[in-house]
Amino acid sequence: MLSGPVFVDTWGWIALGHRKDARHREAAEYYRSLSRIGERIYTSDYVLDETITFIFRRENFDEASRFASAIIAAASSGYINIERINPERFAAAWDLRVSLKDKVRISFTDLTSMIVMKERKVTNVLTEDKHFAEVGLGFQLVP
Repeated sequence: MLSGPVFVDTWGWIALGHRKDARHREAAEYYRSLSRIGERIYTSDYVLDETITFIFRRENFDEASRFASAIIAAASSGYINIERINPERFAAAWDLRVSLKDKVRISFTDLTSMIVMKERKVTNVLTEDKHFAEVGLGFQLVP
């Protein structure tokens, strides 16, 4: 397992919250290991927007509500750091969007995540999204 803080991308949350996901068990084991070693966990409000929307479309209401409530409780307790995409981060993500002309398929949410990761010096990202590794910013996909 890689050490250091981890950014949880939308895919990571979905793998954790959607029990039928092919990599649910692997993602859940990795997430629990972060807790055991006390690693910092980051995500963003944009990522949680995508995640909560997806989970409520995929799971029944009670399951989706339970999962979203668990994330919110973890953030309230300081276990998860929810980074807000403020105007400065939005502008930096736009600049990154413009500079990555050859990578048009990267979502704007992913670009905002990359800005947060750079600011917080986070290189590990819980995702299957290969865009994070392809931008040349030193990000590593986990687990």
